[in-house]
Amino acid sequence: MHCLEDYRGTVGDDVIAGIHAKARHLLGRRVLHVNSTYQGGGVAEMLASLVPIMNDTGVDADWRILLGNTDFFQVTKKFHNAMQGGPINLTRRKKEQYENTNKAFASWAQLDRDVVVIHDPQPLPLIRYFKKRQPWIWRCHIDITDANPELWDYLKGFLLRYDMMLVSHPDYLHSDLAVPQRIVHPAIDPLSAKNIELRPAEIDRLLAKQGVPRGKPLVTQISRFDPWKDPLGVIEAFKLVREEVDCRLVLCGSMAADDPEGLVVYQEVARKARKLVESGDVILIAQDSPSSFINALQRASTVLVQKSTREGFGLTVAEGMWKGKPVVASRVGGIPLQITHGETGFLVEPHDIQATAEQIITLLRDTQLRANIGEQAREAIRANFLTTRLLDDYLDVLTTLL
Repeated sequence: MHCLEDYRGTVGDDVIAGIHAKARHLLGRRVLHVNSTYQGGGVAEMLASLVPIMNDTGVDADWRILLGNTDFFQVTKKFHNAMQGGPINLTRRKKEQYENTNKAFASWAQLDRDVVVIHDPQPLPLIRYFKKRQPWIWRCHIDITDANPELWDYLKGFLLRYDMMLVSHPDYLHSDLAVPQRIVHPAIDPLSAKNIELRPAEIDRLLAKQGVPRGKPLVTQISRFDPWKDPLGVIEAFKLVREEVDCRLVLCGSMAADDPEGLVVYQEVARKARKLVESGDVILIAQDSPSSFINALQRASTVLVQKSTREGFGLTVAEGMWKGKPVVASRVGGIPLQITHGETGFLVEPHDIQATAEQIITLLRDTQLRANIGEQAREAIRANFLTTRLLDDYLDVLTTLL
């Protein structure tokens, strides 16, 4: 864990002093974050970095995990997919499973703070089961541009009790919601194990330990094995790339506790890419890999890909850009907020396999282009998407509510 001053060398003294100045109005105020998993995914990673430095400013910040069983997470995964535009059969059983899990957690959880921040749909109903004595914030990290109307109407029944909703993109604001809404972009921690600088020898050691060879250029996508991340589309694009440039594809994703769909998607990918995996041209990594390995893999890759068809924000894009790597990513969700096409990376339409392959080929062939894009990408993340800026935004939100 780091204190705020540890970031001086990255963001400068003015940023650090500005954060402390904002926090003076909030000294001793108590903030609680609640989400559904402590590892696997951007939300847990952001909270692991945000909560310690929020405490370091004098704000008392805490973090709790909603406890749920497999049935609960199967329901909330269906909710997640439907919030991003997928279909759902919203039965009474699903609603009961969803609400009863939150009610059970509320029967013993201690949430007596000055502000409660609820992250994503899983713990959204908690507010119904507490006597409200403080402002509650719902922080939605997913793309709700085309949320399933039936599900959205159901969730609004809980959301109307909240004092504010935070989203990641202007397109996620809802004019039909009579609750104040603000935009807060996610961010990465430059001092975390996933993002700190690594020596070349350390990169080689970490890749060798996981069985990733270095003999060919690596094209890599790092994300959950999730249909919305389109791993099968990445493989199809790679087949076109391999016809022009001898390279290797790495698909690396974790299995988060709140995503029971991950294993099913991984098995489908493994089945359809079996021959490529057997030949060594495609490497699939599905275990919960250490953050240091993810760091090394991104730094060792020649081109990074994020071929999502829907994406709340996509912090793997910012991670790759921070490491000075060119990223080819879909023009969806929060990704265009991070990449300026042709300057800090390349954007393609989410279902355009050909365009994805062409951009990868161009980058694999042009060393100078990769260097120029990578340098500008790193500076864009430094200016806009580091955890100190996220802390600054949260202090603004807390000041507004308190």
